[in-house]
Amino acid sequence: MTYEFEGKTEKEAIEMAVNELGLERDQFDVEILETQKNSIFKKGYVKIRVHTLDDNDNGSNWGNEASEEKHSRLVADPLPQGEFEQKLIEFIKTVVEKMGYDVKVEVSYREEKKLGIRLDSSYSSILIGRKGKNLDALQLLANIYAGRLGHEEVRVILDTENYRIRREETLVRLAYTTADKVRQSHNSILLEPMNPFERRLIHTTLNDIPDVETKSEGEGVFKQVRVLYKGIR
Repeated sequence: MTYEFEGKTEKEAIEMAVNELGLERDQFDVEILETQKNSIFKKGYVKIRVHTLDDNDNGSNWGNEASEEKHSRLVADPLPQGEFEQKLIEFIKTVVEKMGYDVKVEVSYREEKKLGIRLDSSYSSILIGRKGKNLDALQLLANIYAGRLGHEEVRVILDTENYRIRREETLVRLAYTTADKVRQSHNSILLEPMNPFERRLIHTTLNDIPDVETKSEGEGVFKQVRVLYKGIR
């Protein structure tokens, strides 16, 4: 389910969500919808949308979690531990092989309610797909299957060739390059459709640049971020 909150800062809006929903911070994902900095005529605010995990949400909002890879990990035994991991890895391997591609599937990390899975294949570029859409689709299937095995609370994160980190770095560069173009031209630029995680990355990257602002436009999961010039007031 989704809820929207507004506060003076992102932190304040998130605290409102925690208090009103009665959830812990790690029990929902946050998407920044709009930011407005303080000016002489307007007070600043941040509007967010909160995505909570319920029985009908099997991981579709976990399309890209590249920042997860930047946190320190405990060294994980790549071999499956327990029946759940064994069945999950067999499922992923079977799906990829039925697509016609060889693959080696291993555990890359284990965290509370998170399980990282690494795919090693000579066809990694195909498994990733255009802008990661094939990898996201495989990840969604893995999360649905995890739910059918009775582990709805576990987020399964699939990666190959460190695509998640590389995608994040690409988006950060895109954000700064776009901001420079907007500051020079004083015109707004509408970026390509992105999933909630990617949009939030653009919003947070440009949040501290005083003469530009960002907002999401469109409907559905894949919206677009518009970068606007507002000058220094």
